[in-house]
Amino acid sequence: MATITLTRISKSFGATRVLNDIDLDIQAGEFLTLVGPSGCGKSTLLRILAGLEEPNTGEVRIDGRTVNAVRAADRNLAMVFQSYALYPHLTVAENMMTPLRLRDLSWRERLPVAGPLLARAKHKSLRAQVEETARILEIEPLLQRKPGQLSGGQRQRVALGRAMVRKPVAFLMDEPLSNLDAALRVHMRSELAELHSDLGTTFVYVTHDQAEALTMSTRMAVMMDGDILQLDSPQAIYENPSDIRVAQFIGSPKINILPGDVDSDGRISVAGMTLARRVSAANRGAISVGLRPENLKLAKGSSAETIEGTLVYRENLGSDLYLHLAIGENIGRLIVRAAPHEASGLNVGDQVFVERLRGEAIFFGADGKRVGAAGLKSNGADAARAVA
Repeated sequence: MATITLTRISKSFGATRVLNDIDLDIQAGEFLTLVGPSGCGKSTLLRILAGLEEPNTGEVRIDGRTVNAVRAADRNLAMVFQSYALYPHLTVAENMMTPLRLRDLSWRERLPVAGPLLARAKHKSLRAQVEETARILEIEPLLQRKPGQLSGGQRQRVALGRAMVRKPVAFLMDEPLSNLDAALRVHMRSELAELHSDLGTTFVYVTHDQAEALTMSTRMAVMMDGDILQLDSPQAIYENPSDIRVAQFIGSPKINILPGDVDSDGRISVAGMTLARRVSAANRGAISVGLRPENLKLAKGSSAETIEGTLVYRENLGSDLYLHLAIGENIGRLIVRAAPHEASGLNVGDQVFVERLRGEAIFFGADGKRVGAAGLKSNGADAARAVA
């Protein structure tokens, strides 16, 4: 296991600034996910950590040792790419043994025929390491096959095995599940999480899929436009986003963001509904109110605490039904989660009344930053939950 520290890492490609003085401490043995939309800088940050890119400024330290001038091959980090990058002419066993041969054998000991005779004990040890890793990944029956004879999931396991045999201080994974079909991605998410638990090694994982970040991570860093907007546990980020961009990116379906207003007494109104809890009158004026679909429920009729809308789309996911409501020209859409039996009689075009669960509104100021219930600007996990 290794602790990894990135200090004031910046990177530009020509006139395009990609990373803006990133500071990041990665704890030994944790599963840290860098998540964000395409172009936010997450893969560049991972490549700088791996030694495949040089930062313009900043320092990379692994277990307290500065490695900026250390070659990628000498950092003892294992990288798993989006493409499997397997040698098509080699068997699974030979693919997995390749990094060990390059690291542990001299050029004479790598010779096809003479090598095993010159270093029989070394070759036997390498084969034993490959077989042990194959046992852990349950790919022992595949060792004599070639990549062209494997499914996508099997190739991904081989790519993981090739990284594991090196016993690195950390695994770096750049969207390794992107090439898999949806069902296999879900399966591999659980397998990766279990593998991390079994190995106890530091994992740094890059993805644009927030579902992967939420389900596998010990902590996740939400990146946008070259900055880390929030770094915390998945649950803390989901429940307490510090920025409206984080709230909109994390969660599926997306959080409902509705325009609200704060009066001179600090009362908040949104879509014709007045919230019971107030914020500081210093926040008087426009405010954004976040309501997640699962924190809304269908109401039987109109009241001071309901929002009225027209049903425009029913999104049926089997166990859950998401109702998309149009709630006014200047307000937009509202998504509500409901059990199928609750909405069985509703059809597109019907008028629907919705009420929120008490305590589940999140407020954002005009600058997009979180505003707490007391009217104070909030930061990440230290944010006071806005109970409305």
